[in-house]
Order: sequence, then structure tokens, then C-alpha cells
Amino acid sequence: MTNRIEGTAAPVSSRALGAVGTGQVGRAGEPRDKAVEAAAPADSLRLTGEATGLQALQRDLATKPAFDEAKVNALRESIASGSYKVDAEAIASRMLDLDARLAG
Repeated sequence: MTNRIEGTAAPVSSRALGAVGTGQVGRAGEPRDKAVEAAAPADSLRLTGEATGLQALQRDLATKPAFDEAKVNALRESIASGSYKVDAEAIASRMLDLDARLAG
């Protein structure tokens, strides 16, 4: 069996070349050696209200020290002088409250 080849191949469509959606095509008469550039995709980002609030909190915390140095110094002085009193009932009460909340 023989196959007969006639004429030329059908033109290749832009869809076959993967040019779909680029938004740009070569103009008639332009040189074919120049590449057609595809439009850059536009990235976008939209933050939720919670994310915006967290960013604001992060900026606020970044400007403040990690601890209150004056309060730490005052506690050191009161411990050194013996005037610092521990309220065992308040500590126990708060521990029980925390345990109840964690147990749920």
C-alpha cells in the first residue's frame, strides 16, 4: 500500500503553539524573527480584616520592648528588701481557674 503526499501541511494554529490567552499576536508584515512578548500576569493580594489587625499588632509590638524594665527593677528591689509578699490564695485561685478553662 502506498500513501500519496500532496500539497503542503495545514498551517499551525496559535492554539497549537500555546499562544492562547497571551493577548498579543504578530502583525502582518512584521519580521518573524522577533518574539512576541506575553503580558505579565497581574498578581493581587487581599487581606482579611483579621490579617490586617494582626499586621497592625505586629508593628505595634515591634516598637515596644519585650518587658517593662522599670517594673522588673521595682520587683527586684522589693524582693531584695524583703517587702515582696506572695498571695498564695490568689495564685491558687488563678491556677484553678486556668485548669477549669483548659478542661473545657
